[in-house]
Amino acid sequence: MIFVTGDLHGHLDIHKLNTKRFPVQKELTKDDYVIVCGDFGLVWGGKHAKEDRYWQKWLNAKPFTTLFVDGNHENHALLQQYPVLAWHGGNVHQIQPSVLHLMRGQVFEIDGRTFFTMGGAASHDKKYRIEGRSWWPGELPSEDEYAEAERNLAQSGWKVDYILTHCAPTSVQSYLGAGSYVPDPLTNFLESLYERVQWQMWYLGHYHVDKPFGKYRILYDDIIEIHTK
Repeated sequence: MIFVTGDLHGHLDIHKLNTKRFPVQKELTKDDYVIVCGDFGLVWGGKHAKEDRYWQKWLNAKPFTTLFVDGNHENHALLQQYPVLAWHGGNVHQIQPSVLHLMRGQVFEIDGRTFFTMGGAASHDKKYRIEGRSWWPGELPSEDEYAEAERNLAQSGWKVDYILTHCAPTSVQSYLGAGSYVPDPLTNFLESLYERVQWQMWYLGHYHVDKPFGKYRILYDDIIEIHTK
């Protein structure tokens, strides 16, 4: 079974994954997955390092495997220091044995279905944050990561079953009426995928709403199952 949800924001919203809020986990195993669509927030470091480790171990002790794409509110510099492993056809950072970061521009095959991942987003609240302490320049993909995405999508024939991101394509973001969010290189790149890539469903977070929109599903508190059969 594969489930997907929105942002965790570290300890702030992680309780959506407790047994009371997500009781089906009692039936899951490490071969079942919960995917977080960015703003994982448990690789923060500094004075939060001890708290990070506590919640990472809490997730690792869950019966399921946790997967996440990165959002904007991550310590991207620290995230890059974790070991890179090949996993299900793509590259991941291993945070804990069963807590894995799905790196940018990858195509994974899970349960017979393909997933394209492209984390990152632009912070609209930078003026309230401190570079290197509460936001990091790596929040947006590099040219190498865009190139990696292009290569992997080309190898997949520009066809995947699902797309996992943190932010939305520019047009979807505009539809959401998110006035403080403006187009940027990543939302424009994602917009370009609309005509180039065939996909069944696109899951994302970032906007703090739970809203279906055509072939897009914007997530925050909801935890929904992806039916792959």
